[in-house]
Amino acid sequence: MPGLRLRYVLLFTILAFAAVSWSLIYFLPAPPSAITIATAFQGASFDYYGRRYREKFAAANVNLELRATEGALENLKLLEDPGSGVQIAFVTGGVAEPNGLSGLLSLGTIDYLPIWLFYVSDERLEKLSQLKGKRIAVGPVGSGTRFSAEKILGKGGISAENATFVPIAGDKAAQALQTGEVDVVWILGSPSAPAVQSLLHSPKVRLMSFPMAEAFTRVIPSLVRLDLPQGVIDLAGNIPAQDVPLIATTSSVLVRSDLHPEIVSLLLRTMQEIHGAPGIFQRAGQFPIASDPDFPMAAAAVDFYKNGPSFLQRHLPLWLTVHAQRAIAVLVTAIAIGLPMFRYLPAAYEWHIRRRLLYWYGQLKTLESSIERDQSSRDRVATRAAVDKIEEAVSHTRFPLGFANQVYDLRGHIDIVRRRLAAEAAAPNSEEVDEAPLRARRFSDPDLNDRTHRLGGTGA
Repeated sequence: MPGLRLRYVLLFTILAFAAVSWSLIYFLPAPPSAITIATAFQGASFDYYGRRYREKFAAANVNLELRATEGALENLKLLEDPGSGVQIAFVTGGVAEPNGLSGLLSLGTIDYLPIWLFYVSDERLEKLSQLKGKRIAVGPVGSGTRFSAEKILGKGGISAENATFVPIAGDKAAQALQTGEVDVVWILGSPSAPAVQSLLHSPKVRLMSFPMAEAFTRVIPSLVRLDLPQGVIDLAGNIPAQDVPLIATTSSVLVRSDLHPEIVSLLLRTMQEIHGAPGIFQRAGQFPIASDPDFPMAAAAVDFYKNGPSFLQRHLPLWLTVHAQRAIAVLVTAIAIGLPMFRYLPAAYEWHIRRRLLYWYGQLKTLESSIERDQSSRDRVATRAAVDKIEEAVSHTRFPLGFANQVYDLRGHIDIVRRRLAAEAAAPNSEEVDEAPLRARRFSDPDLNDRTHRLGGTGA
């Protein structure tokens, strides 16, 4: 019997552990070991940032795969498609449709993306109208670079009808300008992007300024005015040779709404480390910010910018954070279940003991009722055996010390029933003569009915 109980306890423990483990795996799944981010073409700012993000993710044992694309517009399409495998993407401001895209959330704006117009010419260019007839590298169709070029150049009267739009960008565009294949290069990117750096340091390449930058920001609200101070790129080489007014848009990081929370947290910390440093156009800590004009902000991002990473995220590696969360969940569940159990367990245990006593009182009461009826010798033998069985069961049953008085009362009542049964067997024909003394002895102790009621039941 004890071995059987032990097996039941072990089986229950294993089943409970399996149920809790399955629940934790379902509600607190481990973060994926590989994530895909849509960047851009080689030499673009998004390609540069993607490589830096990959280094940070590798330190957390997460493989960040870079998906090279034509730019922001393709990134949006990939991110919206659940079958593309892309969970994260860089996008530029103003490229989304007015109604937005469903299922996508923003983690915030990460920086300014200046618009650079590089050219090789003895003639100084200061107006977009001067670009008529030029060969302009504006990026491939569907890219954010191409989108911004067509939109802004169109405001200045430049289109594919009066200029040649060449569908190259990044490093290829910079090389084409150096070799004379194009006259002007339109680049949308950070000053640290390789293509921008190579052209800024090229002695024969000039940077076009935007004297009407303020007017463009009024006409196109998604644009901002920036000023590139003289010598800020290279103080010794005095690059640029004078202050250059520029126009710029913003860039942000988008994620799918079903991205794992721990990956979101890792991504936010990476964004803060990479984009929080001071730069040419921003102060330290200015980026990233919890703002995006085109997409709703993720709740996790808003909380992160307000309160920072959680205690576990600050002090534990990514792979251990989930296990710690599961352990906390188990502890909280155990406390939530255990406290009420500790409160009601004594009462439940006392009820269980009373129920066992009531059971034997019910059996004894049934036997006593049978004695009052006419019994054959065979019936009396069976009744005597039943009384002995009750006494043996009570004797071998362990009861708490607090119930000792009730147990002894029960054994006393068992003895009364046995003595009455013996008297009935000794004088079967003198029932009227001997009944009074037996009844007197029977009721010398508390009545069985009273005892049963005091135990909390009838024993039936």
